[in-house]
Amino acid sequence: MQGKIALEEHWEAPEFPATGSHDFTAKDYFTDVQRRLREVDQRVEDMDRNGIGISILSLTQPGIEGVTDTKQAIDLARRMNDHAAENLVARHPDRLRAFAAVPLQDPQKAADELERAVRDLGFLGALINGYSNIGDENTAQYLDEPQVEPFWAKVEELGVPVYLHPRIPLPNQQRIYQGYEGLLGSAWGFGFETATHALRLILSGLFDRHPNVNVILGHLGEALPFTLPRVEHRLRHQRRETHGAHEKAPTEYLSNNFYITTSGILRTQALLDSLLEVGSDRILFSVDYPYESMDEISPWFDTTVISENDRLKIGRTNSEKLFGLNQLPTA
Repeated sequence: MQGKIALEEHWEAPEFPATGSHDFTAKDYFTDVQRRLREVDQRVEDMDRNGIGISILSLTQPGIEGVTDTKQAIDLARRMNDHAAENLVARHPDRLRAFAAVPLQDPQKAADELERAVRDLGFLGALINGYSNIGDENTAQYLDEPQVEPFWAKVEELGVPVYLHPRIPLPNQQRIYQGYEGLLGSAWGFGFETATHALRLILSGLFDRHPNVNVILGHLGEALPFTLPRVEHRLRHQRRETHGAHEKAPTEYLSNNFYITTSGILRTQALLDSLLEVGSDRILFSVDYPYESMDEISPWFDTTVISENDRLKIGRTNSEKLFGLNQLPTA
């Protein structure tokens, strides 16, 4: 399929490299990943070869969220967004767009930076790498907490989505992974950390207060299309005060306030189940580049057994509507 839009596509700046959230023993693999995180022209060549018209770029995790000093986080978010605009998007403005990095250590400053990035830099929303560290690496602020409300109000005002991207669990919550550290990151821990974070948003009443907010989850929804019906079923038998302030059934929010992407997933059975649970209007194509390969995920998506109408929606037109992208190149 030509003209696809991919939106979990990462970059890093030399002065702010990715840190140890992955334990890559295959050194050649990580060397290539890090090179591609900083490369621009080859990224576009890879897009050309795989029929991807636009990539929406985001600062790789743990990003600004891992900065424990609030003032530093505020300054760094602004500098990273300027870097993305000036050194990435401006180089291929017809092919590359960006999500903002935001300093949620100060939610009002995060709202201000999101507004600047959207209005002045033309960014399409924000990507947030899970919880934000406040003061030290074991102190987290999650996105459903009351102090984050100014940020969500600004998200709704601007009408842009938020991509909730994984982080590894807090260091003091990693006991279960001891001896199996390969599970800590993208193989397992990423997904369940992020799914739980998304559940907090669902159960908190966020989408009742801000019904027009849209959150994007990668990796086919971090397993929520498969697990949320069980969560909903069991919560019916528990005291209401133990599971938040939401007004609707949790699966309703998944279908109406979330989009899920194909990032890092090339499993037709899982895609078909996701189609049954959330519908083709709420699924978006993504790669998770450069941690995943466009050369692997694009051919799978282009030939997987779904209708051509669904392939077009997932590959391009859903993103066109969500991000207000009207005219795209057909690379």
